[in-house]
Amino acid sequence: MTRPATPDPTQDQAGRTMPQRLAALLHGVRVLLRHGRRLVETVPERAANLEFAALAGVCGTYALPTILARLQRGILRAMALERYLLARAAKGREIGFVYPRERQPAKPAAEPQDGEAAGEVPGGRAKPGHDESECTPEPGHDGMAPEPGDEERTRKRPAFDPDDLRIPGPEELDAEVRRRPLGRTILAICMDLAVIPSFCTGDFWNRISDSLQNYGGSFTTLFKIREYRETSFQKERDKKPDTWNFAWRHPGPEIVRRVLGYMIGEVPIFDPFDPFLATAPP
Repeated sequence: MTRPATPDPTQDQAGRTMPQRLAALLHGVRVLLRHGRRLVETVPERAANLEFAALAGVCGTYALPTILARLQRGILRAMALERYLLARAAKGREIGFVYPRERQPAKPAAEPQDGEAAGEVPGGRAKPGHDESECTPEPGHDGMAPEPGDEERTRKRPAFDPDDLRIPGPEELDAEVRRRPLGRTILAICMDLAVIPSFCTGDFWNRISDSLQNYGGSFTTLFKIREYRETSFQKERDKKPDTWNFAWRHPGPEIVRRVLGYMIGEVPIFDPFDPFLATAPP
């Protein structure tokens, strides 16, 4: 049995009102954190059920060690984001929106002269485009400036590698949260904690969607990773003919509640994880 999620924590401490956008994002992060913790507890005992394919398909594999490693990383990243938001809340600092970078219009290619190849003319050959996740934070987004070398390392690697199972340490995660647009962190958390629209209440998915749109997340990356994992999972299922009679791609609410115990955004009545319990002091 479930009940509606608790209202936004606009007043996390008596007599102190949080900035509105920060409070809404913090509420969403705590719902994700609670969801991740419950999955870690319940996944091992539900993995043998036929309906588990609905969750495994989002994770891209039946392999429990892989699923649990991603869940652990998602939880740690959500804790790091919660610490960051609480630190800003303690100072009364609102979070800023993040806008896509404006690209300069391409200069028309020069016409090659007789005997010249297009690649030898400045502008005569198109350059690779920028990643769609590039964006510019509104002033005041970060709690501190990036550390030396952070910007260069960020350019050399994708925002989130779905095949990478490495779990960063707390200091690296804290630095990552400060350095990146918040929407990219939310995206990485969702992909590690198997958060997709059909697993969420409509209201909660709207919150996630708004967070991605307003704080630098990429829907393109989200759907690419989802498609990649579905393809990978189907290859595993092809070797398990006893599982073919279950439609795992678009589970309805009844199946989701059977697998998770709830829709993400609902709070189970007997929930040991208080949504307002701070993971760490600001």
